[in-house]
Amino acid sequence: MSVVAIVAAYLLGSVSGALLVGRLRGGIDIRTLGSGNAGGTNALRTQGIGFALAVVVIDLGKGWIAAALLPLAAARFGAVPAGLPAACAFAAMVGHVWPVWHGFRGGKGAATLVGALLALSPLALGVVLGVWLATVAILGFVGLASMLAAAALPLVVWFAHIGPRGPMLAFGVAAALLVVVTHRANIARMRAGTEPRARRLWLFGRRP
Repeated sequence: MSVVAIVAAYLLGSVSGALLVGRLRGGIDIRTLGSGNAGGTNALRTQGIGFALAVVVIDLGKGWIAAALLPLAAARFGAVPAGLPAACAFAAMVGHVWPVWHGFRGGKGAATLVGALLALSPLALGVVLGVWLATVAILGFVGLASMLAAAALPLVVWFAHIGPRGPMLAFGVAAALLVVVTHRANIARMRAGTEPRARRLWLFGRRP
């Protein structure tokens, strides 16, 4: 049942919040707009806050369901490995990035990671969100904030002894690498000086 749960987590992760909401809003495909990313940030920039909030709720929710509910469902059929929640969480992230339902063109996985951490470790989630907020406030780059926040995950797992330590550490490293890989375009734009900043959140960049 563990394999079934992981496959189900991938299929759940493949339900793209941005593309689902876009279909309900008249067939909008935000992969053809803005940065081309099927995620909350591009949804906010191209469609507004209402659209973006719906996208984030869906993407957070599927991460939480994958990490919290699918392992519980598998446990009804027998004992499951201690690392199954982390494995399901990562499978949902992979599904979000490469969704089978949407031509394997999805988002960057950050929101799904946050939803999964809500189930796996509120402590780790608090640190990750703190790093994200601090980076955006100081530097203004959402993409960079997502990468640094994800990179902080394996560190907090290690130093805070979050268990099951082995599976959680493996999940933290894999999730961080995946988030960095999906933000390659952001890295290129930052190097070129063309990456936009989140002006409303960039507190240290505001002018009097």
